[in-house]
Amino acid sequence: MNIKTVALLHPGNMGVTIGAAAATGGARVVWASRGRSKATQDRARQAGLVDVGALDNAVRQSNVILSVCPPHAALDLARSVAEQKFRGIYVDANAVSRATAERIGEIVTQAGASFVDGGIIGSPVKRAGTTRLYLSGARAREVTELFSAGMLDARAIGETPGAASALKIAYAAWTKCTDALVLAILALAAMERVDKALVEEWNLSQPDLERRSVRAAAVAVPKAWRYVGEMREIAATFEAAGLPAGFHDAAADICERLTAFKDRTVPPPTVAAVVDALRASCQRHR
Repeated sequence: MNIKTVALLHPGNMGVTIGAAAATGGARVVWASRGRSKATQDRARQAGLVDVGALDNAVRQSNVILSVCPPHAALDLARSVAEQKFRGIYVDANAVSRATAERIGEIVTQAGASFVDGGIIGSPVKRAGTTRLYLSGARAREVTELFSAGMLDARAIGETPGAASALKIAYAAWTKCTDALVLAILALAAMERVDKALVEEWNLSQPDLERRSVRAAAVAVPKAWRYVGEMREIAATFEAAGLPAGFHDAAADICERLTAFKDRTVPPPTVAAVVDALRASCQRHR
């Protein structure tokens, strides 16, 4: 397939950089602004994406659709595209379980599209070596070619859709769950009035944990609203495998309690502010 036009749905902080990486490779990257926020419109304009107004225009003009959205919206977005009878390559690059990815594949392929499953690991693409897009499916290698000239490291890992999502889930099961865990531990220590002593002990025996907690507050907490659905997907994956789901259901609960910090990056949340928010949430959940 000669890929000329790619539709990006939707250009959030991560997605807009994925779209820009495809544009670097020579593709025309379009998006649909109808119903999107001013912040999203500003991001897309700054990245040089072409606004075609409505979803049906984006679908009609595109050879490839890249879905990069919060996990809870992934199925509905696939259904919306399927309703347009899209027959190109549909790439779902969302943080969903293998089961959800397979369901998305069923939806879009029944409407005539080819399905490629994707999983993004790393930060928004700002320099080479920071971000990998893992892809699985019969046409995964075609999609990797979209990004061959840019800073995004796209890797095909097999012809079976679902593998890329499974890899993403396994990776995030540690990284994002432990961000939630370390902040919950600090909230517990504060309520027990041993938080200062705990940090002092960490500095003696676990010197990375204080640094990890500061980074979790500043970097992960503003995105915690996105992690709620992702943690639920991970919990469902563990349960389907016969493993306990409680770790990640609890992490989802912690993330949900921190949604007041949504997208708050200037200034970034402090550990103290996050601990106060978690302590306050405990009063509401007793």
